[in-house]
Amino acid sequence: MPKPARRRGDAGQAFPIYITVVAGLLFLAFAYLAVGQGAVSRNGAQTAADAAALAAAQDTRDQLADQWLRDIRDPDKWQDVFDGKLDVDPDSCVRADELAALNDSHLDEPCQPDGLLAYKVRVMTNKPVGDSIVPGTEGMYAKAEARAVIEPLCEPPDLTPGSDVLPELACEGGKTWTPDPDDSASLPKPEDLFDVHLADD
Repeated sequence: MPKPARRRGDAGQAFPIYITVVAGLLFLAFAYLAVGQGAVSRNGAQTAADAAALAAAQDTRDQLADQWLRDIRDPDKWQDVFDGKLDVDPDSCVRADELAALNDSHLDEPCQPDGLLAYKVRVMTNKPVGDSIVPGTEGMYAKAEARAVIEPLCEPPDLTPGSDVLPELACEGGKTWTPDPDDSASLPKPEDLFDVHLADD
């Protein structure tokens, strides 16, 4: 008779340990879930920031390309275009705001041109991280920032004084354009004139 009693006692002692282990595992599972929620929210914010910065830079790139086409018969003005000098304010931050919204975020600070050929943006997600075992996450919003630059791909040539012939435009990759204003097929596209990419700094 004593042996069965001992077995029941062992089972009774093991049950609290089992409950403690299960509770610990559940806590770890919820903790990993909270970390995962935060990571997803941060990734979403970074995606929104990258898209917003690139959108602003691409909009300015397109305006620079359009200005080059307007000035194509006046090669003296080409250098200003490749330096990022526009005749009007490009107002490209509107595109940054639109792209942030498309990624369920908004600009946390006003979009800022960073010189003539770059943009910086900082965004915040529209939705909080959400409820978790970590106190306060239900009211926390992910933030991220990004910088996009516009890199000229072409080098305006040295001009021959008094020449009425438009000079060739040499661009990266060994591509040379002989622009003919009356032949649209001979004209480079915006992506041929400028590259747009994210920058770490």
